[in-house]
Amino acid sequence: MSILTTAGDPHGREALRTAGAPLEGARAAVIAIHGRGASAEGILTLADAIDVAGVAYLAPQAAGGTWYPYGFMSPIPLNEPGITSGMAAITRAVERAAAAGIPAERTVLLGFSQGACLASEYVARHARRWGGLAGLSGGLIGPDGTPRDYAGALDGTPVFLGCSDVDGHIPAERVRHTAEVLARLGGDVDARLYPGMGHLVNEDEIAAVQGILRSLTAA
Repeated sequence: MSILTTAGDPHGREALRTAGAPLEGARAAVIAIHGRGASAEGILTLADAIDVAGVAYLAPQAAGGTWYPYGFMSPIPLNEPGITSGMAAITRAVERAAAAGIPAERTVLLGFSQGACLASEYVARHARRWGGLAGLSGGLIGPDGTPRDYAGALDGTPVFLGCSDVDGHIPAERVRHTAEVLARLGGDVDARLYPGMGHLVNEDEIAAVQGILRSLTAA
């Protein structure tokens, strides 16, 4: 069944999974957003690879394992209500972290593939000082020519974008464009295109995420 047949908020009843440090008392939080056909449990395996003490991980789950049905560069209305519902799921995770005493300034949005697209778009649409954004193999949502007149300012938010230069799902030009837009919003952007890499997460990307989190947990 297509998630588009579920009225209103298709991801609204899905569970929020956690890993890492207990949320109460954690120094920082990561909102981890899985890719198409994957799961919250799967993206949480990155917590062991990142291995920074004092970090709580919260991972929302997409209904049917898919945040929105079509490619991320399709017209946005075709991917609704999935996109809006996915962003609501992220907001609930951010609010849960805030209720435990972890503000946005110590909250990192991290996503892979479809999750990276959703995370990047979320940060652009909710521009403020975040703990960081790690978009692993993703970019801003919508076709070429989509207006990028987002409100707000990222105020120096660390932004890491990593992707293969020949990714079959994510054009390198969209990664570059995403970097430009987030920099215009005031993000401190580090974008890296890896020659010939597959659609995966590499050790250099993990090290970049570790750097963002260590700066938060050491503060």
